Formats: sequence, C-alpha cells, structure tokens
Amino acid sequence: MRGAPMPRLLHLVAFLLTMGAAEAQPQPLTPVNLGMTGTTTDVGFYVADKKGFFRAEGLDVKLTMFDSAARMITLFASGALDVGGGGPSAGLYNAVARGVDIRMVADKNQTVPGRGAQFVVVRRDLVDGGRYKTLADLRGMKIVSPAPGGSSTTTLDKVFEAAGITVNDVERVFMPLPQQVAALANKAVDGALMAEPMVSEVVKLGIGARVLADDMVYPNHQVATVFYSGQFAKKAEAARAFMRAYLRGVRAYTDAIVDARFVGPEGDEIIAIIAEYSHLKNAEVIRAITPAALNPDGALHMPSLREDLEIFRRQGLIEGAVSVEQAVDASFAQEAVKALGAYKPPSGR
Repeated sequence: MRGAPMPRLLHLVAFLLTMGAAEAQPQPLTPVNLGMTGTTTDVGFYVADKKGFFRAEGLDVKLTMFDSAARMITLFASGALDVGGGGPSAGLYNAVARGVDIRMVADKNQTVPGRGAQFVVVRRDLVDGGRYKTLADLRGMKIVSPAPGGSSTTTLDKVFEAAGITVNDVERVFMPLPQQVAALANKAVDGALMAEPMVSEVVKLGIGARVLADDMVYPNHQVATVFYSGQFAKKAEAARAFMRAYLRGVRAYTDAIVDARFVGPEGDEIIAIIAEYSHLKNAEVIRAITPAALNPDGALHMPSLREDLEIFRRQGLIEGAVSVEQAVDASFAQEAVKALGAYKPPSGR
C-alpha cells in the first residue's frame, strides 16, 4: 500500500517539469512596422535596432524605407504602419483634421544653433561660374526638395525670406532625397534643400556647394518627429517599450558626439551603424558631417511646430480646423524619461 501514491507523485513531477519548460520558453516578440527616410536623423532607430534595444524590450521591429514622411500618412491611417519618422507636414495636419489618429510623440531632429539639419546646396558650376554669389541669386533657379507641404516647405519659406524673394521667384521641383544627387549631377536642377548624408556626398563628389545651413535662418526648428499611429499608441505597453528603446538609441548616439564631431570608439561604432542603415555608405564622409541634433529626452519644440502650421496655413495647404496640440502626444516620451531617468552626458563632458 505504501507504493500506491507513486503514480500521483510521478504525475506531479511530470506536471512541474512541463510547467518549468513552458516558463523557460521565450515570450514571442511584438511585431512593429517602422517607416524611415534613410537620413542621418533616423539614427535613433538605427542604433536601437543594431544594439538590440528593441528586442530587449520585446519588440520585433521591421524597418521600411520611404522617400518622404508624407508618403507614410495613408499607411498610418490604414494601420499598415505603426511608427514613422520624418518632418511634420501639411498632410499630417490635414489627416488629423479629418479624424485620422496620427500622433507626433517625440523629437527626431531640431536645428540647434551650430547643428544644421537641412542645407541649401547650389550646383558647383553655378558657384564657380559666378551665377550664384548670394542667397538673392536663387531667384530664377530650379530648386528641388523632397515633397510639398513638409518641413522643407517651411525651411525654404525662411530661406526665401532671408534672400528677399518669394516662392514665386523660383521653380520648385519635388523628388525623393536619393534622387536629388543625380538631379544635381545631371544639371536637371540648379539647387536643392537637402539633408545629410546626401549633402556631404554631393560636396565630396564636387557636384554641389553647401551655401547655407537651416539653423542660420530657422534656429530650433522641429525638423523631424517620431510618429505613432493611433492603433499602435493604443497598444500601450508596446508603445511605451518602443519609446524606451528609441531614447536609449538616441542617447547612445548623443554620447558619441563631442563638439559636434563623432569621437573615440563610440563615434566609430555610430559611424559604422549609420553606414550600414542609411543611404550613405562612405564612413569618411559620415565622419565629416555635422551630426544631427536629437533630443535625448525626446522633447518636442512646440513653438516651432506652431510656426510651421501657420506657414502651411498661409500657403493654403491646410484644409480644415486643426491645432498642433491635436497632433501631439508627449506622454510616451515623458513616461520613458521617468523609466530611464533624465539624460546626463558622460562624465567629463
């Protein structure tokens, strides 16, 4: 009779072993679809992916390249895209006015003085030949930028104001960022408003000359932001996890910059990551660029966003009643900072 309980004991042991094995199985990662434009301002995404910050937060992030942030809007509306990065656009505000739930949730680039994000580039032959001497000489030129109604629109508004001309004094052309290099090389356009790393590429190739940085005419401009679709924002834990990973990526990037230059081993690592993920593959060109300024706490510059919206309105690009506040949700960045702590530069800097 003493051996009778043995089968029950064996069943208990088997049950406990099964439970232990189940607990040891890794939890499935949450899929996240992320849209990028392939510029250096996407570096927070690059670093978070490469260094495993997304996976550490339980996320399986799929990165997809777009030629402009404006082309992501319809995918946000349909739920096909969860997160994106790019310039605040008239299209985004118009979508919000129509009731589409898209939110700007964190900084992705600001024109901190001395750290320009977009640059006016003029063909090298026009500079060398004397056709271009000052900003006023942009009059009559064919100027290319990524898309109408984006952050390049408001930047150029400031450029033309500084030049004493208007948008009607130039011929505007729109094409994706990577194609702008070929357009300058083929003399299909006279100038461009470009972002890094394309700017350094055309300068190195002798195709164009950098004539103005946007921080000189529009300091503290909120050039690019991180967007969440409404559907993703409602997946609260995944949305919070993504922001923590993203800000860790931005902070690792920021740690590698001293006096607006990539320095030391940390800098070499970041250069290699940018070369792997962005449109530009030349490490020495990347080393020469002025690193984009990203806020390591993710804070947005609200006055700039409000000014951009007024420029869009003045140009007749806004179709309904909408405010910046309707398109902004700063709660995810604020919660991430509570979890990570406010950013502190490395000791000695």
